[in-house]
Amino acid sequence: MDISWDLILVGGGLANGLIAMRLKQYQPNLRVLLIEESSDIGGNHTWSFHQDDLTKAELEWISSLIAHRWSGYDVVFPSYKRTLLHPYFSITSEKFSYTLNSLLKGCIRTNEHVKNITPNNVTLNNGMILTANAVIDGRGWSDNLNIVYGKQAFLGQEWELDSPHGLIQPILMDATVKQNGGYHFVYVLPFSPTRLLIENTYYVDDKLRDKSMLTSEIAEYANQQGWRLLSLVREECGCLPITLMGDNLKFWQSLEGQPVSGMRAILSHPTTGYTLQHAVRLADIIADLPEFDHINLFLALKEYSNTQWNKQRFFRMLNRMFFLAGEQNNRWVIMQRFYKLSPELISRFYSGKTTLIDKIRILLGKPPIPLVNAISAIIKRHPKLKNYHHE
Repeated sequence: MDISWDLILVGGGLANGLIAMRLKQYQPNLRVLLIEESSDIGGNHTWSFHQDDLTKAELEWISSLIAHRWSGYDVVFPSYKRTLLHPYFSITSEKFSYTLNSLLKGCIRTNEHVKNITPNNVTLNNGMILTANAVIDGRGWSDNLNIVYGKQAFLGQEWELDSPHGLIQPILMDATVKQNGGYHFVYVLPFSPTRLLIENTYYVDDKLRDKSMLTSEIAEYANQQGWRLLSLVREECGCLPITLMGDNLKFWQSLEGQPVSGMRAILSHPTTGYTLQHAVRLADIIADLPEFDHINLFLALKEYSNTQWNKQRFFRMLNRMFFLAGEQNNRWVIMQRFYKLSPELISRFYSGKTTLIDKIRILLGKPPIPLVNAISAIIKRHPKLKNYHHE
């Protein structure tokens, strides 16, 4: 039997890493252990966000994690392109790992495979049992029958080029690429004058794209831009749930008192899949708790999740219209129309602060999808919904 901890965080990703970091800042005497099954925390990811996603205070306390900053970004569609002067930031897993390993010395265990989790203990594959006042499971999304969702699948490759690429800011979406039966776009982050992260992304209904196809599409895109790929630095891939509908209360009941964080708790922007905003706010909530036990922690997490779920109703409705009402190869038309709206509305949309006037403006005018299909999606009666139930 190992020593007891105040809190054990299982999974060394963004959400649990920020919780550990904030607790170190706010309650340094707490005994906190972060467990990760791979060789390093942070995995192989890039987490990006818009400046308006966070308050000034939130941006300040995570500033040591930020690896790249830009003054704006571009979006490109078949018949429209635009530059938006909204500051944009990225946290790399490399910077995340370096910062947290320096801050949390002696509180991180890597290469630890977990056999079982309960609200107050963790059993490792070697039979060792770690006990704590509370355990948070932050090991990423896990299918749940109470949540209906589409998928955002992506493959990102970081490349060193043989000459400067010429970009001064990210391309958030380039949807001029062939759509191939789903909303398809390329996302590009310029990390240095000769280094790019090129991410191939699909919003798909069910079947995921083959990695070899995604890889060849990245190479083709780079060639079209005149970028000569010299050496592959790393790859990252994933599949994020884009929530269409569900029962959040039953979701939390199904957890049977087990505290969860991050995507495990469905804490992301429901349309974009961005997770950093909620990870930061959840870390602040947990750091403010007067005492740690798994019951109070579970209730605090559940309350925050339910509050966000209720606020996100409009976004889930838009997701249903996007996935269910539009023809797959023409979904880019919806996004092109959205990006013609005011910069302030777009900023509020990304930060989850959409006003009533914003919602009306988004829905106003001739919809780029059949009206009957849109209505059936809004009222959750579209026949295609059955295809999105995951078991």
